Amino acid sequence: MYKAPVEEIAFTLKHVAGLAQAIDDGLLGDLGEDLVDAILHEAGRFASDEIAPLAEIGDRQGARISDGKVTTPDGWRDLYRNWIAGGWNGLTASEDFGGQALPHMLNVAALEMWNSGSMAFALCPTLTMGAIEAISAHGSDALKQTYLPKLVSGEWTGTMNLTEPHAGSDLGVLKARAERRDDGSYRIFGQKIFITWGEHDAADNIIHLVLARLPDAPSGTRGISLFLVPKFLVNEDGSLGARNDLFCHALEHKLGIHGSPTCTMIYGDGRFGAEKGAIGWLVGEENKGLACMFTMMNNARLAVGMQGVAIAEAATQKAVAYARERTQGKAPGWAGAGMSPIIEHPDVIRMLLTMKALTQGARAIAYSCAHATDMAHRAGDDKKHWQERAALLTPVAKSFATDIGVDVASLGIQVHGGMGFIEETGAARYLRDARIAPIYEGTNGIQAIDLVTRKLPLSDGGEVKSMIAELQEIADRVGASNAENFGATANRLNAAITDLEEATDWFLSQLAAGNVADALSGATPYQRLFGLTLTGCYLAKGALADTDDGKAADRIALCRFAAENLLAETTALRDTVVNGAASLAAARSILA
Repeated sequence: MYKAPVEEIAFTLKHVAGLAQAIDDGLLGDLGEDLVDAILHEAGRFASDEIAPLAEIGDRQGARISDGKVTTPDGWRDLYRNWIAGGWNGLTASEDFGGQALPHMLNVAALEMWNSGSMAFALCPTLTMGAIEAISAHGSDALKQTYLPKLVSGEWTGTMNLTEPHAGSDLGVLKARAERRDDGSYRIFGQKIFITWGEHDAADNIIHLVLARLPDAPSGTRGISLFLVPKFLVNEDGSLGARNDLFCHALEHKLGIHGSPTCTMIYGDGRFGAEKGAIGWLVGEENKGLACMFTMMNNARLAVGMQGVAIAEAATQKAVAYARERTQGKAPGWAGAGMSPIIEHPDVIRMLLTMKALTQGARAIAYSCAHATDMAHRAGDDKKHWQERAALLTPVAKSFATDIGVDVASLGIQVHGGMGFIEETGAARYLRDARIAPIYEGTNGIQAIDLVTRKLPLSDGGEVKSMIAELQEIADRVGASNAENFGATANRLNAAITDLEEATDWFLSQLAAGNVADALSGATPYQRLFGLTLTGCYLAKGALADTDDGKAADRIALCRFAAENLLAETTALRDTVVNGAASLAAARSILA
């Protein structure tokens, strides 16, 4: 059973991502480490004791639909009510609407634990938090007053409606339409697919944020508007009114996250109400809905990255526990009676350490991204730097963490051997759940395009070069420590940083020369190169931290393992980035 790694999470927040320094610098108000620890421990308790025990039920039963009504798995409705009672939905929301206005770092850490408990369950509040952000940033005062208190409390949930059957990730061709009404409202018509928690029985109302196009809108993404469309209309006194003209047509039959109702939603077909059309209200300005939605999506991408970390952590825990109990053969040097536990075999040790190193590295990347987001709102004169740092890290945090979530879950099955392929052990669920995360909120290929074409050129390459310089400082500190137990860590970090720097310079030169196709050919390998280098350096930063928790030797050992076993890949990735475009172009005809 999953047990939240509260101490490791707290350590990473404070000593790797930067929370302790921000507290010391007075950038987080009266937030202290005692409160941080209390929040993390309670979030961990809720994840371990209340969410995780219902994960298997959710996977086995799944969400169920009958006549447009969706029922969540047994126990999930009460679980969600307990979630509301704990006040978890409003950790970062404004105090004006009942939130706690805590740093994003704490919310991200809590999201990790909740997703480890059950990714399918945690998807519901994740989408609600995104809706809160979009309405807070772009909604009218009337919309904020009407909807935010209930969304912040969790009494109502939120969704994000982008995708249509013909459109996929290309939002410029969406067909959902909106019509103006004289009273300032709009009528929404169309079909949306893959709508997470689009219909369910856990909350009293569901607030849909829907992208649609007005009749006179420009073509492409410049003509998209964002609308707030509630399941139930809200009366002037705040009570729920009539059912809006929208419904769930079907649930998607998915590889994983079975407990999460992923819906096909129909808007405006006349099923409810006296007039066809789902009633909605504009969020932001007409034809500028994509910018409003991206307020929701940017933090959602980091939240999806946390899903990768969460699955990796849970899969690692399960694999370690199994490897300690399962006996087979005799490992080299085994002196015990009978067969040895498989955790004594070198190849199993290698797999488990790879799982732990990738998980902790991805955690540090995601938490550092959350730290940059917090600092962008609180650091005054350094605001531009922190905004760019958050922008630079977001595609890496989303893509690297979700990629390793799949990799680690797959390794977890391998550690279990044939039993991993059997559903009853629970190892397979992690791989099935993890597989969606590299796809949604912008596929990891789209994240790579965003990274190399939009994020590397920030400040004419100044932000990425600043980050590389910080990584070099970490490597230099490892070298200066002269600690024998670091082994070849310093040399391996230096080599990885050099690979990252050379690949970065190549991208910047290609973009400057207009060679976009060549640059995009190496975007995905570069994204992994970036993530691996950050992993090695952040593990080293943690290993160098001056703490008295008695775990320094373990952190150094894991850091050394990652440096000497995982970072050799960066050289091959750099070579693929710089030299791979020509062969890709030459082989393209094979696919004709």
